[in-house]
Amino acid sequence: MSFLIKICGITNFDDARAAVDSGSDALGFNFFNKSRRSIEPDIARQLVAQLPSNILKVGVFVNHDVAQIVEIADRVGLNAVQLHGDEPPSTIVELPPHLRIVRAHRCGPEGLIPLAIYLEQCHALGRMPDALLIDADAGAEFGGSGKLADWAVIRQQKDALGLPLILAGGLTPANVAAAIEAVAPDGVDVASGVERSAGHKDKVLIASFISAARDASSQMT
Repeated sequence: MSFLIKICGITNFDDARAAVDSGSDALGFNFFNKSRRSIEPDIARQLVAQLPSNILKVGVFVNHDVAQIVEIADRVGLNAVQLHGDEPPSTIVELPPHLRIVRAHRCGPEGLIPLAIYLEQCHALGRMPDALLIDADAGAEFGGSGKLADWAVIRQQKDALGLPLILAGGLTPANVAAAIEAVAPDGVDVASGVERSAGHKDKVLIASFISAARDASSQMT
């Protein structure tokens, strides 16, 4: 895939428009009701209906059951789901094939080894995720904490996974270029790093982040 930039935790149209106008490839809508960036499905549906067709609309789910994910995805008009909780490999198999699946992994002391084992189980069941998102381990927050993932460990272990990798975890306009240079990911994802407050983005920070990420990704070899 071409290098992907995702702005996550979108809660309102002004932020969605700022991200699209600045060149974002994907927007994330968080349906985890304990998140500071959670959004109601009906509000997300109204936002998605106003977005260009070429924007990837990603729903972030944390330990929802398959029926809930499918119902929300269909109602909102999502074309991808991000599994950000402790969903078993069977969840990936049970989701309908028209939905692209991003499997998030919270990179803790064991690095990407647990993710590799998880992917082996997915392979045995007959369906792999379309991409991986590597986040910092934020405990009960399940992401959006602003913590940095271990870039060196990710770079060392990522190639063995064999899937496109999106880097998240504490990225900002100031550090995204260094992160891309260190990890050489296939994309980046940001939420708190472009915000004035939780769930409210800053359009200047969004533009700066996307510009820095584009410049850095163009220099990857």
